[in-house]
Amino acid sequence: MFNNKIVFVSGGTGSFGKHFSKYLVENFNPKKIIIFSRDELKQREMFDNLSGSSKKLFRFFLGDIRDKERLCMAMQGSNYVVHAAALKQVDTGEYNPFEFIKTNINGSQNLIDSSLYNNVEKVIALSTDKAAQSTNLYGATKLVSDKLFVSANNFKGSSKTKFSVVRYGNVADSRGSVIPIFKKLIKQNKNITLTDERMTRFWITLDQSIKFVMNSFRVMKGGEIFVPKLKSFRVIDLIKAFDNKLKIKKIGIRPGEKLHEVMCPKEEVQNILEFKNYYVIYPSISYYMKNFYKLNLNKKLGKKVQIDFEYNSLDNKEFLTVNQLKMELKKLSINDNTL
Repeated sequence: MFNNKIVFVSGGTGSFGKHFSKYLVENFNPKKIIIFSRDELKQREMFDNLSGSSKKLFRFFLGDIRDKERLCMAMQGSNYVVHAAALKQVDTGEYNPFEFIKTNINGSQNLIDSSLYNNVEKVIALSTDKAAQSTNLYGATKLVSDKLFVSANNFKGSSKTKFSVVRYGNVADSRGSVIPIFKKLIKQNKNITLTDERMTRFWITLDQSIKFVMNSFRVMKGGEIFVPKLKSFRVIDLIKAFDNKLKIKKIGIRPGEKLHEVMCPKEEVQNILEFKNYYVIYPSISYYMKNFYKLNLNKKLGKKVQIDFEYNSLDNKEFLTVNQLKMELKKLSINDNTL
């Protein structure tokens, strides 16, 4: 699908962008990979880490998604776009709401406009569990962003561009996960900090997230929010997986933080279909999609969820045990994906 195609990645020097680009090079023959980000040092480091043969595939553009003119210029000729750029720290968003709005909402609108202007084929925006039943500013901005990308299919006019969203929680081996934090505290011989021992999360690795995005590109019609089926874990069990003798310091819930991750809220149950490895949330109002919910249901490609369904990390049927988490941590160490 990506062979001889130009792929544009906003926020391309982040954990996802770097590993997604690597996966593209190793599994496809893209014509060009455009990395768009605002950090010149990360771009330099990413370029230096490329092999000699793959360096010719990459183009690095300095820029901010707040700057639509620069975004339009950098995106020229692109076939596929992955929107990974965002401000993501929950507590930072609570204290800097205007900046989160400028990047996560206005920046998303700029990317949509640029994709339409350049007649891109497909666009996938990366979302977060925090956009579902949002209790913090970050989640609220990502909810608006999700709505923008879904609705973009209705006002694209003659453009062929299709927009969809992929939603998952914190990635286990990314820079923003708790795993690097725990490793750092252990190395410094400090107490492990835990906000609340009841806290649960979904488990997804960078490799899983990349493959899920790839599959979503393949099956998307435009307007879907794709949610992967994942296993849950208790954060207290993750700490025990490192070492069950570690001293834990309880610090309480941080501003805007949730006890549990929600991916498919119960309020949208009438728009959700279940597939083998994922759920799809269809838009409640859509002129473009011609009701793909009913179409997939009638063709028995997906099935209705129960009327009381909600996909969250607490009520999930599958939980990782401490021993399973130990194995997962070993895999992360072997793959060296923690950046």
